[in-house]
Amino acid sequence: MDGFRLFAGLPLLVLVAIAAAEAAWLTRRGVRYDWKGYWASFGDAAGRALLGVLIQGGVVAVLLFAIWEFRLTTIAMDRPWHWLALFVGQEFCYYWMHRADHRVRWFWLNHSVHHSATQYNLSTAYRLGWTGKLTGAAVFFGPLVWLGFPVPYVVGALALNLLYQYWLHTELVPRLPRPVEFVFNTPSHHRVHHASNPEYLDCNYGGVLIVFDRLFGTYIPERADLPCRYGLVKPITSYNLLEIEFSQWRALFKDLASARSVRAFVGYLVKPPGWNPDGPGETTEELRRRAAVEAPAPFASPPADFIPVQIKELS
Repeated sequence: MDGFRLFAGLPLLVLVAIAAAEAAWLTRRGVRYDWKGYWASFGDAAGRALLGVLIQGGVVAVLLFAIWEFRLTTIAMDRPWHWLALFVGQEFCYYWMHRADHRVRWFWLNHSVHHSATQYNLSTAYRLGWTGKLTGAAVFFGPLVWLGFPVPYVVGALALNLLYQYWLHTELVPRLPRPVEFVFNTPSHHRVHHASNPEYLDCNYGGVLIVFDRLFGTYIPERADLPCRYGLVKPITSYNLLEIEFSQWRALFKDLASARSVRAFVGYLVKPPGWNPDGPGETTEELRRRAAVEAPAPFASPPADFIPVQIKELS
């Protein structure tokens, strides 16, 4: 049982249909739509739904229900502040889970699938990977359960968080009014999150809100002079689902087999993707150093008349 189940069954078919409508509209506007990527995303979602039926719960469910047995109290969810506290707490935990998805290789193994598409569109939203039940990143929501929020409500809040993010995966929505951009996660913020440009790596981790990125210094705005380049730093050019789902696992096993010390073995699991025990690797920091670029100032804002380059090209 986890939030990703929201994308199974009928809800998934609705999201797939909306993504197809976006594809048809883009095609009519002269955009070369990546239909192979569309079907790869559908295959990922369908496979994940099947695994959800075959493997009930997974690591996260076991841990969350185990934590529930040691909760400090029980929150009845019968007052407005209970729901507000759950929302804010869920956003806080999601921020740190998502940040770990990018900064801890073990969690990146599954999350990298979501970033593997080289074209940014609504079908990207439900490309979430098959091994999330194994890597167990959603255990970051354990503190909410420990505080007394019932597990089904915590899981439901995560599901709604993910559903909100569906509309963020498009280039068709320009920057929104400043108050909205300041508080909420928007397509502009999330385009940057999905970009593989050195200037844009590892930022904008928020779910519904962007305030925790601003608070913890991981917010980077979209720039009109720097179009987003989507996909992984080392792009996956194959549409083979097994390659998309397991290429990062294969690379990890290769690194673990080559480890010459406990430090190297553990480092390959918990250090950022691209870490090398023998010197400079290909972490975000090293990639920026090699490219002689710096990330934009965390609290910088784009000009008032900013419109993403991608939107201009469609008009």
